Amino acid sequence: MKDLKKVTQLLLSGALVLGMFSFTGSANAAVPSFKDVPASHWAKASIDAAVSKGYFKGYSDGTFKPGATVTRAEFAALLSRVSKGTPESEQANAFRDLTGHWSEAEVNRAVSLGFLKASDYPNGFKPSTALTREEMAKWLSSGLAAQNEDFKQALKDTDTENTLVPVAEFYKGGLKKAAYPYVSVALGTGLMAGYPDGTIGPGKTTTRAEAAVILSRYQQVQESKADSYRDLNEMREVGLTGTNLTSATLYRYSMREDGTDTSFDHVIGKKVKLRNNLGTITAHRMIVADAYSETKVQNLYGKMFIDRNYSNPIRDPYFEAFMEVTVTPNGNNLRNLAFVQAVGDIFTTVSNFNSGTTKTYGISNLPVEEYVDSGFFKQGVPRTFWMNFLLRRSAGTSNQSVEAFVVDKDTSTFFRIP
Repeated sequence: MKDLKKVTQLLLSGALVLGMFSFTGSANAAVPSFKDVPASHWAKASIDAAVSKGYFKGYSDGTFKPGATVTRAEFAALLSRVSKGTPESEQANAFRDLTGHWSEAEVNRAVSLGFLKASDYPNGFKPSTALTREEMAKWLSSGLAAQNEDFKQALKDTDTENTLVPVAEFYKGGLKKAAYPYVSVALGTGLMAGYPDGTIGPGKTTTRAEAAVILSRYQQVQESKADSYRDLNEMREVGLTGTNLTSATLYRYSMREDGTDTSFDHVIGKKVKLRNNLGTITAHRMIVADAYSETKVQNLYGKMFIDRNYSNPIRDPYFEAFMEVTVTPNGNNLRNLAFVQAVGDIFTTVSNFNSGTTKTYGISNLPVEEYVDSGFFKQGVPRTFWMNFLLRRSAGTSNQSVEAFVVDKDTSTFFRIP
């Protein structure tokens, strides 16, 4: 009798879990009113949509528990339901610790659909473990890649392995390099978003309300193409060439007489002498911020550099552009004016800048105070930082060619835009 009682309790427990998360098959059913999801709840529309399509169900006490943490098993099951992909073959027994578990079939299907790999969990799936946001980014991106070749290309090392990921953890630490491609796709498509403090929170967990919103977004993204997302295009270009110039503007690279283009990647890592032998400068990345005011920033990269506290005036005829460089002074004379003059052969205008986002994202920027007096530049010591310059919008609206992104031995020029 004791054994029968245990079995009965187990079956009842399983039925309760299935009632909360299993697919009912009744899409567009009447949506119940959850007493803990008022009309003012930020995720109500997404929760109602997910419930109406059978992805989620509420609890027997009339609640949805929007703040409850989502586990690996639950999110894998949700993805298996929302995906429109068709696996080439159905995965069976992907994880030993799922045998008899309520989510076994749906987790196996999620593996078949490419959302996750059994090899990523060599010690077992541990279905009740809370899903991290890093896992979520990887699962979502991998699922898209399994359905679409362009998304698969976006995840490849050549596209996003070396990109600038617009999250605070990129400079401050906390985001593994192996996660760059997955986070880039998740951010670039809008599937996931960072927190107000600029972080993506790779180790944080996700709530049921957040999962409902992400499911709603995934339904749309899986029907689209990777190149339809501007922010993702920019991240891919930065990963490939070090800049988002051609994806953020209509500027195009000119061709040299030998048939090679003059793209920015030709100058990455090349040392160029500053005028008057004041030192050397090396380019790393160039980011174009598409902004019409401090509050009207059009691209995700722009929001890394510009906010309400941006120190420079934004003028409609120009793009705000930023270049990450390393400068090594030959002496102690590289003061503000001397530096601007020293890079005069490279840029038409260079300025320092400041904003609230520099601290948020951990960006080292060319400071406003006197460089030497502040100790920013020191003889023989390389200093890596971001500086600001302008690009004409009018030139960038007619497929204007960039004259040179080539280190020229005669002129020591690596950047010149007409």
